[in-house]
Amino acid sequence: MGNQCQNGTYGNKYSNYNQFQNERLASRYDDGDNNEDCYSGSSRSSIADLMQQGLRRTLTSISVLGQKTPNVTEHYTLGRKLGEGKYGTTYLCIEISTGCQYACKSILKKKFVNMQDIEDVRREIQIMHYLSGQKNIVTIKDAYEDGEAVHIIMELCEGGELYHQITKGNYSEQKAAELMRIIVGIIENCHSLGVMHRDLKPENFLLQDKDDDLSIKVIDFGLSVFFKPGDVFTEVVGSPYYIAPEVLHKHYGPEADIWTAGVILYVLLSGVPPFWADTRRGVYDKVRDGHFDLESEKWHGISDSAKDLIRKMLCPCPSERLKAHEVLKHPWICYNGVATDQTVDPTVSCLNKSSATNKLKKLALQVIAQQLSEKETTSLREMFKAMDTESRGVITLGELKEGLRRCCSVFKRTGINGLIEVADSDTTTSVNWEEFIAATETVSKIEDKELLMPAFTYFDKDGSGYITVDKLQKHRVEQDMEDSFLEEVILEVDLNNDGQTNYSEFVAMMQSNSSALGWQTRESSMNVPLREAPEVY
Repeated sequence: MGNQCQNGTYGNKYSNYNQFQNERLASRYDDGDNNEDCYSGSSRSSIADLMQQGLRRTLTSISVLGQKTPNVTEHYTLGRKLGEGKYGTTYLCIEISTGCQYACKSILKKKFVNMQDIEDVRREIQIMHYLSGQKNIVTIKDAYEDGEAVHIIMELCEGGELYHQITKGNYSEQKAAELMRIIVGIIENCHSLGVMHRDLKPENFLLQDKDDDLSIKVIDFGLSVFFKPGDVFTEVVGSPYYIAPEVLHKHYGPEADIWTAGVILYVLLSGVPPFWADTRRGVYDKVRDGHFDLESEKWHGISDSAKDLIRKMLCPCPSERLKAHEVLKHPWICYNGVATDQTVDPTVSCLNKSSATNKLKKLALQVIAQQLSEKETTSLREMFKAMDTESRGVITLGELKEGLRRCCSVFKRTGINGLIEVADSDTTTSVNWEEFIAATETVSKIEDKELLMPAFTYFDKDGSGYITVDKLQKHRVEQDMEDSFLEEVILEVDLNNDGQTNYSEFVAMMQSNSSALGWQTRESSMNVPLREAPEVY
């Protein structure tokens, strides 16, 4: 709908972001003392605060677009929120002059932590303009900047994420082949124009029509780069379940996009990712190992041709992996190919299950954390404040990792190994106070059933002794759960199959894999980009 209107003037005037390459900033504050085991007083933290605040002011004062633009509200009326991420929010917006609807992705400048974040936004906008008008690629219309944010106006896709369609199952091989033909066609087109996406996944494909799975458009070019033949990239970016082994080895090129598409194909046909683990490090280990299942029962009904294509797309050696045009010529995926019309076994994706269940577990842990005494949390609150140098109420895992290094003697006695593991490989994901205290204090406490009762009561408002889908509905918006996820929570936790969850079943859920906190498990929560842009639903 949005691309029916004429493009705005600013898009046509957007200048090459390379003009900004010579801008330099001071590096982040580092006191150079690698032997210090803990924070040593207010003076040190005050100096660090001042340095960080100075850097933040410098970053927010830099013009991202390089030229003055009108205020976005002069041309658009912003409506309801469509999606939200760490760096900003996406809104429905209406162009005042035409009445056309668009999506406005507003990226908050106060969230920039270094010059690379600014370069990412510049490059994202440049690539979107460069690809504007290409088939199955979301179209940018305008870009605006004010003192608070950069606003990217793009066409509106109202059909939701491809991810949610996949979790519903019921794909035939032919349907999957049609979908993959479009996805690989997008990759071929981008590569022919010298663009590598670097973060392809079902969440980054939106449907224009919710009833047409083939009406997809790729979004989110925040990690995308221009490339020339022979260019080698070393930056580890992407999403763990979809990331190619050569990316982890920091030596890769456009072949990494084909690997990602191979993972999407695997998920389409099986409902699960080929490389699965509860932690990021576990996923990475399996990706490096390169072994995946094509022999278990769920693959018995899948054609040999489909399995052959998966093997060739998930070939560990990039030089031997199929190129995009070779994938499109494979007999399984090509027009009138050999893909069968038999419906794939509609196995509910374990991605979907763990997403919902772990959101429930995460909320329950936070409820438990709220029951802790002030004596139990005082020292940790002070520690969190020391790490939260910007007083934002959140810390990145990078800041957490540094805090753990300084306070290692304190954390040796806590159940925080899972957080340390994530922090080793992800420096951008944010953790708020509730998540921090839940991770550090409550993991050890969930072994005590009595301490879980307040959390159970939180969901069981009427005191019936059961948690039901209707009761979870009250928490759906708060935890960003899809309606379909709620039933999956009950189905997975409901051990006696009576359609509801009693206290014993709740305890079993909480005590199983207790280190797998909510932000560690769903792939979109384990993202490792330089920045996480809000998604457009």
